[in-house]
Amino acid sequence: MTETDDIIERLVSDLKPVPRHALRRRLALGILPALGLSLLLMLAIVGLRVDMPDVLTQPVFWMKSAYNTLIAVAAFAAVFRLSRPDGSEGRLFGILGLIFAAMAAVAAVQLMMGPIEAYRVLILGSSALHCPLFIIGFAIPVYAGAVWALRRAAPVDLRLTGFVTGIAAGGAGAWVYSWFCTENGMPFVLIWYTLGILLTAAVGAVSGPRLLRW
Repeated sequence: MTETDDIIERLVSDLKPVPRHALRRRLALGILPALGLSLLLMLAIVGLRVDMPDVLTQPVFWMKSAYNTLIAVAAFAAVFRLSRPDGSEGRLFGILGLIFAAMAAVAAVQLMMGPIEAYRVLILGSSALHCPLFIIGFAIPVYAGAVWALRRAAPVDLRLTGFVTGIAAGGAGAWVYSWFCTENGMPFVLIWYTLGILLTAAVGAVSGPRLLRW
């Protein structure tokens, strides 16, 4: 055995196999408690809608919830793929485009069926200015939890990973915010919720190369 072989043998002698699904468990451990924290913050800061029992029977509430949930789930699946050296975002952006297009179609139908004088409410509501900021605020704990998990992974494209993680956290933050938000306009959701998610993604793109470095 050469000296080089001996060095390699000593380096790998203490290595232990990584448990199966270890990365999935770490991501869950980072993301789920953070999502719970965001929910607690929402309850403590703004609270649930006062008309929640009635809202739960309205299709528009569940459409709003589904929009954010689908974005978050699709993006977190891509985060898992990107966490490995050979990973990529896959078909994420095509899937997100389909989700956005579906919501845009619902928003267009709602506008066509409503009177013109209702357009301002359907598009701007009464909370357009602070909606994206709340989404970012509720997304930050989820983003931090995901970053904590990813620091034990091995993503290669750190900016893209940060961007996609920001989309996922933004979708989760928007879902949390939807339990307080009183807006029922799908155009409002399409514009202002999406803006909040994209701003969180921008935070991820900027901070990813620094926070995810390994």
